[in-house]
Amino acid sequence: MTEETTRADAAPADPPIDAQHPSTSPVKTHSPWPALWALVIGFFMILVDTTIVSVANPAIKADLDPGTPNLDNVVWVTSAYLLAYAVPLLITGRLGDRFGPKNIYLTGLAVFTLASLACGLSPTLGTLIAFRAVQGLGAAMMTPQTMAVITRTFPPNQRGAAMGLWGATSGVAMLVGPLAGGLLVDGFGWEWIFFVNIPVGIVGFVLAWMLVPKLETHPHRFDIVGVFLSAIGLFLIVFGLQEGETYDWGVIWGPITVWGLIIAGVVVMGLFIWQQFRTKSEPLVPMELFRDRNFSVANIGIATVGFSVTSMSLPMMFFFQLGRGLSPTESALLLVPMAIAAGVLSPLAGRWLDRTDPRVLLVPGLLLVAGALVLYSVLMNVDTPVWAFLIPSFIMGVGNAGMWGPLATTATRNLGPRQAGAGAGIYNTTRTIGSVLGSAAIAVFMQGRLEANLPGASDAGEGFGEGTLPAVVAEPFSTAMAQSILLSAAVLVVGVVAVLFLRRPKPVAGDWTAAKRAD
Repeated sequence: MTEETTRADAAPADPPIDAQHPSTSPVKTHSPWPALWALVIGFFMILVDTTIVSVANPAIKADLDPGTPNLDNVVWVTSAYLLAYAVPLLITGRLGDRFGPKNIYLTGLAVFTLASLACGLSPTLGTLIAFRAVQGLGAAMMTPQTMAVITRTFPPNQRGAAMGLWGATSGVAMLVGPLAGGLLVDGFGWEWIFFVNIPVGIVGFVLAWMLVPKLETHPHRFDIVGVFLSAIGLFLIVFGLQEGETYDWGVIWGPITVWGLIIAGVVVMGLFIWQQFRTKSEPLVPMELFRDRNFSVANIGIATVGFSVTSMSLPMMFFFQLGRGLSPTESALLLVPMAIAAGVLSPLAGRWLDRTDPRVLLVPGLLLVAGALVLYSVLMNVDTPVWAFLIPSFIMGVGNAGMWGPLATTATRNLGPRQAGAGAGIYNTTRTIGSVLGSAAIAVFMQGRLEANLPGASDAGEGFGEGTLPAVVAEPFSTAMAQSILLSAAVLVVGVVAVLFLRRPKPVAGDWTAAKRAD
């Protein structure tokens, strides 16, 4: 453990796990696995919801935004969710420490499930975007609690296996999400991609209420100024990137320009970081966590992963459904090898990580995913046999197994009980910020590539709807999508460079035995 972690855990305000309430300690008498399985249901639902929406985007656009040539309007269905997801994560991690991970998780699950019902009933694109934002708030309450429970209930030498389950959940969601989305969109309509969350949410709520233990809470002061600054800064940056093409990177209203918003957002985020360093009591982002090199590097790595995974899905699905005329179900079936490979290999990678240097898994994992994206770009044309897309799908699945779980384990391995919520919140915020920026950037990049390959596309009288595009349009459209997906690959290369600076963690069984002695 780092020296900072040791000092934090030894502070009088932070007694060891359940030291004051030994009778309720899940560490002493109960296996942590049932609780993790219960929490994974909610985490699974969040991931499925994201992948389902990527498959349904063309159908949503055709129904709620027909005749509009721009693609960035429907992108807000994803961006609004991710923006509302990213901003509160820092404080929801602390809320879990303060009021208990179980309580905050259950509250978030209820919000997410009810918002899913409202999304399915939305009559307009604007209404759908608004309720997707509410879904994001619910997801923000749930996600940090899963990682915090792993950190607080699993011994460090078993966290890799626990995070392997977390990674396997991502792999299974990659399969279930697109397949369920394709079947539901084809059979019942896009609304049912949200209605399906309701029974899953109810089952997940009951199981979490029964199986997740009540862990000791820690008093926290909440940095309201930090929350405000981070929210404003992030919103200005993402809104500017998302809407830049719509306003031709010029004036939005009065003296306000797109670049003015982006620059203002960067300035506000700089002010937020300065304020965090100056806050001595309890900053929203405890900067001492970043003295741990592995925590810092893992956050850079997960930001690139979030960016790439989010940004790649939009051009891929638009190519499959518009460039090649595949149905949502057929498009989803092309992702089956990726999901199976990730689901099978992730638990194995997690167990291996407990005994090896994280770079052994992360470097090849990230390189495989980046290479698969380049291969997709090469194959994305109207003449490629459809079966050929199964090859990069499988390669990407293998890479995913060495990417998600190992990054999360490396980031949280040295966190003490008091830091679990804050660390999980920072990690998930970083991932989601990467996703938000990826969603915004790919909209801009796709529109730019469309203009380059289809001059005048933004001024066309008809938009891109459902069904196969005419041959004269399908070829340049496919080229634009193939060029767009290279952005995802390029950002992952940055992640590869970052993880090269990781250190092999030192044995940390001591912090586990210390907690046992305290009990």
